[in-house]
Amino acid sequence: MDFLDDILPRSYYFLFTANEFFKASTYTGHTNMALQTDLLGDWERSHHCGELTSSAIEKKVLLMGWVAKRRDHGGVIFIDLRDRYGLTQLVFNPQHNAEAHRIADLLRSEFVIAAKGVVESRPEGMINNRLPTGEIEVNCDTIRILNASPTPPFTIEDTTDAGEEIRLRYRFLDLRRPQMQRNLHLRHKAYQVTRNCLDIENFIEIETPFLTKSTPEGARDYLVPSRVHEGKFFALPQSPQTYKQLLMVAGYDRYFQIVKCFRDEDLRADRQPEFTQIDIEMSFVNEDCVMKMAEELTRSLFLKLRDVELPTQFLRLTHAEAMDRFGSDKPDLRFDLELKHVKLAAAACEFKVFKGTLDNGGEVKGINAKSCNNLSRSQIDELIAFTQETGAKGLSWIKHTDNGLESSIVKFFPEVAQQHLINEMDSEPGDLLLFVADKPDIVAKSLGALRLEIAKRTKLIAKGNQWEPLWITEFPLLEEDEEENRMVAIHHPFTAPLESDIDLLTTEPLKAKARAYDLVLNGNEIAGGSIRISQQDLQRKVFELLSLSPEESQTKFGFLLDALEYGAPPHGGIAFGFDRLVALLAEEESIREVIAFPKTNKAVGLMENSPSDAEKKQLRELGISILN
Repeated sequence: MDFLDDILPRSYYFLFTANEFFKASTYTGHTNMALQTDLLGDWERSHHCGELTSSAIEKKVLLMGWVAKRRDHGGVIFIDLRDRYGLTQLVFNPQHNAEAHRIADLLRSEFVIAAKGVVESRPEGMINNRLPTGEIEVNCDTIRILNASPTPPFTIEDTTDAGEEIRLRYRFLDLRRPQMQRNLHLRHKAYQVTRNCLDIENFIEIETPFLTKSTPEGARDYLVPSRVHEGKFFALPQSPQTYKQLLMVAGYDRYFQIVKCFRDEDLRADRQPEFTQIDIEMSFVNEDCVMKMAEELTRSLFLKLRDVELPTQFLRLTHAEAMDRFGSDKPDLRFDLELKHVKLAAAACEFKVFKGTLDNGGEVKGINAKSCNNLSRSQIDELIAFTQETGAKGLSWIKHTDNGLESSIVKFFPEVAQQHLINEMDSEPGDLLLFVADKPDIVAKSLGALRLEIAKRTKLIAKGNQWEPLWITEFPLLEEDEEENRMVAIHHPFTAPLESDIDLLTTEPLKAKARAYDLVLNGNEIAGGSIRISQQDLQRKVFELLSLSPEESQTKFGFLLDALEYGAPPHGGIAFGFDRLVALLAEEESIREVIAFPKTNKAVGLMENSPSDAEKKQLRELGISILN
């Protein structure tokens, strides 16, 4: 008997109403029988499910976990017992122990149980080679039902039948699925690899505040009202940017932090209102130093977690070159389909769309979809519609056949223009040539998106381990915000311009390039960073270009400006999108698959129903009133 028997009954009785999932009598299959559950008592787990192999045969073991499956074969009950380590098959034979068999008959999916028994070899022909424990089973003589469960709303398997919404609503069940457990274990290992790698390189992990000053530049802040200082607000950090720069001023020349960040912005598959990043800053460095360190960390993660060897040195493209060749600042290099200039052919043709665009200062570029001239007219129309959705006015097309170029617009291309077109597009029979004529930014955006769409439709990206990392460098420092009628920083206002472009800040600031760099992997930006401004006068100049008055600069960033006055070293850093990186390592399309409790794409927590209303008492204490 358990030591609590003189205080509590050994068994609890769970009776489920009609408004709940089931009635006990129906659920158990036994008339007038209530389900008994046991206390754990002094039982201690001896092994994990997934640990036992043939070397454990004849050992007496005590396993605990969840019932994954229950099967009744000729009166013998088989239970697949699951924990986060794997599955083990339990056997309950009435000839071996009638009482254990009687209790096992009550079991259903997701019951929590503990069972004692002896490890035995599976009978010949019953070995499951797909499981590490597939050679053995546990012949049980004692069992305790630790907790019951109604029928889950979806199958607790990798191939679950549930959509994402119901999975997120019952996330505590979804997290039991082996795939989710593998993903979170991978995330855990990524933490360890990161910390070990950076520790070896003399980085020090330092925590920075979560309650900080609102300095809105870029995304909107999440504000936190102060009860002590009524009417004032903290902000949750979009990143530890200013704090890590202050740490450089303080002499901590190699800092890192795996940190939560918060941005109140529209969501996508690769965005969350709260996300995790590997935040890194270094002193007395240039771009090469930071990029080499980031390459080493990335190589370590892929080697140790995926057994993938990335190149010893990653490809580098300037922002201008990436936009020109791929129409994107995060190009996927696992396939070709580069954008081609059509200058000579456009100038020599009589096609008004091309000629008119050139005359108005636009450009004409195209994509050679190799071996795709067999696409039907309806398929081409779908590509035209897709391109228009990205902002282009239209999409022109020409098929290169054995008889030459064929299209309704070929008649506007004399022979010399056709030859220019073939040469400029590197075309041969079997190819489909696709063109956009518009302003340069629209051409890049539409053809960049079309490039990815063609690759997806024609399955140009091979399955398996194919990884193409590259750096994008020399971004524009500033851009014009037409809505606000002012210049804004492409990255953030603390990014330094190229040393050769500093004078442009006075004469032509929009032409200045930034000492910024993004790390891109398979078309995904996984990290971004820059060399920072370390001189106070240069930082004030950039603030001025961003239309911040001296008073505004002091109010928002006075603490940083003060620090730069006291011997700030040259410094720079980078931040990895940790969720996105783990999703790539796990080969998941959405970062929600590698986060334990994510929000939906509407920033809602379906499981706990957040955000929620605050009580009136709380609002009064904070001096907040809700305007309807």
